[in-house]
Amino acid sequence: MSLTKIIFVSLVSTSIILIADSSVKNILLVGDSISILYAPYLKEYIDDCFNLRLKGNQSDAIINLDNPKGANAGNSRMILDYLKHFKETDVNFNDDIILLNCGLHDIKTDPISNVNAISLSEYKSNLDSIYWIIMQLNKKLIWVNTTPVNDSIHNSKQVGFYRYNKDVENYNSIADSFFTEHNVPIIDLYSFTKSFPKEAYSDHVHFKPKYAQLQAKYIAEFILNKNY
Repeated sequence: MSLTKIIFVSLVSTSIILIADSSVKNILLVGDSISILYAPYLKEYIDDCFNLRLKGNQSDAIINLDNPKGANAGNSRMILDYLKHFKETDVNFNDDIILLNCGLHDIKTDPISNVNAISLSEYKSNLDSIYWIIMQLNKKLIWVNTTPVNDSIHNSKQVGFYRYNKDVENYNSIADSFFTEHNVPIIDLYSFTKSFPKEAYSDHVHFKPKYAQLQAKYIAEFILNKNY
């Protein structure tokens, strides 16, 4: 008989009492630079029930958050390529759950051509392929939608590309509809983060530690309240 324990978790504005099996499950976080910043806090919040790991080295990702490297999974095309390779080469894939996000790198807009890095139609196609690979791997999937962009803040920083919140909303709408149709749990980080003040941004699109921690609490609350 497996042992159980009572875990008290204080998250956001609530206290949650959970009864969890003593076996700890594994979560693979595959996400953009926003996830890199909230990951250390998320790991702390869910540590009693889940082992959280990133897809790559966090220190590599931190060097330049705009350049997908290491734990920064990048856009949907990059994630699809990663999962294809992972499926073919990693025979020891023992993660139970994949916590997935992509979007911010997809909506990067060329200042001259005004074209997104990944078109909306390709984004939808990539999500479809990503979903079916994860299903073939027999893993549970949780989708985290994309955080808001403040157009005036982002596009005044001269980072080499633009982003627009209308694109965030359009890409989120496609993703949310797709994953709802396939009964995939959705963490609405967009709506949660939208309430943050402008001062929450540490640069053009990323958030100060205080707010990254709030995002982690919000995500942890969702995960810990589900029966995974």
